[in-house]
Amino acid sequence: MEQLEFREFYRASQGDCLRTVLACVGDRQLAEDLVADAYAKAWASWARVGRHPAPRAWVVRTALNTRVSWWRRRRREVAVGGVPDVAGHVDPPGGLDPTLLAALRELPRRQREVIALRVLLDLDTRATARALGIAEGTVTAHLSRAVTALRGHLVTAEEGER
Repeated sequence: MEQLEFREFYRASQGDCLRTVLACVGDRQLAEDLVADAYAKAWASWARVGRHPAPRAWVVRTALNTRVSWWRRRRREVAVGGVPDVAGHVDPPGGLDPTLLAALRELPRRQREVIALRVLLDLDTRATARALGIAEGTVTAHLSRAVTALRGHLVTAEEGER
């Protein structure tokens, strides 16, 4: 029964979670790896995760936390010359405009996370606050600042195209 429940959850949520993480990290391969790892962790703890009020948010948050851990480890590594930088070559996630995706990547991390959970996963303020471990008022403030910054960026980009 648990296996079937998890399988249905995975099928119903994998695309949304991948798009959300991709919007935050900007690298398709990294996003796929992070989401796969998060789903593996969800499966290992499904008895608890399945009862979570927002299991999709749990997967996204776990993926983003894994990325933070990855960056911490990477900062300690020595850079190797001659390796091409492919981070700038990203396929936009389904349904997201490349200009919007670029603007999202310029937001501070917490604002990106709030936009990802509130807008892309369509969580309410309370669920977003729980998923991020912050107050509801903080979610609202980050959302407001992020939307203002995105509007400004998109207006500037639109004026540049004229």
